[in-house]
Amino acid sequence: MSALRVASAGVKKHGKKVLKSNATGIEFHKSKGQHILKNPQVIESIILKSGIKPTDVVLEIGPGTGNLTSRLLDVAKRVIAYEVDPRMVLELQRRFQGTPHASQLQVVQGDVLKQDLPYFDICVANIPYQISSPLTFKLLAHRPHFRAAVLMFQREFAMRLGAKVGDSMYCRLSVNTQLLAKVSHLLKVGRNNFKPPPKVESSVVRIEPRNPPVQVNFTEWDGMMKLCFSRKNKTLGAIFKQNALLDLLEKNYRKFLQLEASGALGRAPMNTGGLHNGQAQDMEIMETHRISLEDLSDRAKFKEYVLNVLKEGSFSDKRSSKLDQDDFLELLARFNAAGIHFK
Repeated sequence: MSALRVASAGVKKHGKKVLKSNATGIEFHKSKGQHILKNPQVIESIILKSGIKPTDVVLEIGPGTGNLTSRLLDVAKRVIAYEVDPRMVLELQRRFQGTPHASQLQVVQGDVLKQDLPYFDICVANIPYQISSPLTFKLLAHRPHFRAAVLMFQREFAMRLGAKVGDSMYCRLSVNTQLLAKVSHLLKVGRNNFKPPPKVESSVVRIEPRNPPVQVNFTEWDGMMKLCFSRKNKTLGAIFKQNALLDLLEKNYRKFLQLEASGALGRAPMNTGGLHNGQAQDMEIMETHRISLEDLSDRAKFKEYVLNVLKEGSFSDKRSSKLDQDDFLELLARFNAAGIHFK
């Protein structure tokens, strides 16, 4: 396979539980998430629902023995497959070498989480479930934007990705993913469609990055989401009264005031996109009524200052489980206008 490239990266070895494949003689390691999709009807459904174009470069992660890879090569211009297991790389090489598809396939041996991804149009993959979250956000951070990712996940993870406000599975993962992308559930896949069968049911999900993306500092956003969803059914007023949380916010606030006073932050215009006039005016007032470093010697004053941000936006009695993306964007803008940051 002339396109094969080897990268020096790997995955830590875990348990020893393996299952031998009768077809290839390869031992599949469950600890590495090696559950090979064996049902050709499921593979065909994934191909059809992916909407792959003949001109597409497809990214595949965890191709295994190449069952899905083979069909991707039938419909795409080119496939770039990341595989961490050298035994699987050799199996892919054996399977496609000397075939008409050999020139279309590039196999990269290594841990995809440690690699810089190439350009691709669409990602289609049956991924190792233990990398579901980091891989999802690595893909969503990739530039330039790709059209979509069609990924096999553990069913519970898939349901959390697409959960809506008020759903029992609505969580930090739901809000973070849906800030960056549109998520839709495509297909349920039973465990017996894999070899060896996993302990959980699976689902195929389509993720389409928002383009243009929402203008927000994602690290800052995720820092706030982590706090808000620490107890998603408690009121925000109760969450932001906690001493450990106030300690963190006060430390960040001190650093912000010091940087601002030194001129290191410059003077950027306040981001009020998506806010109505009344909300924008509220935040302009917050910018000019910040408490001073001297006032921080009294913990009660800072606590009151933080809770007042919630009160002014009518967030004190609201719960994260009932707030949508626009609500959280407004809350973050209010905190930032008051000089309160989460990173």
